[in-house]
Amino acid sequence: MEEVACKSCRIIIKSGNRCPLCGSTDITPKWSGYIIMLNPEKSEIAKKLNININSTFALNIKS
Repeated sequence: MEEVACKSCRIIIKSGNRCPLCGSTDITPKWSGYIIMLNPEKSEIAKKLNININSTFALNIKS
């Protein structure tokens, strides 16, 4: 299965059609770039992107 990204929280999903983080079904295969968050408590990037868990997130969600 192709990796998809949640349009609401940007988490990258490897399987399924519902976001495991926020529960949204608004997902898309049209995304680019990613960030692997390992320590969101100390990351300035995590604060700017409103990320508070360790995971992989899409940087750009395409329309």
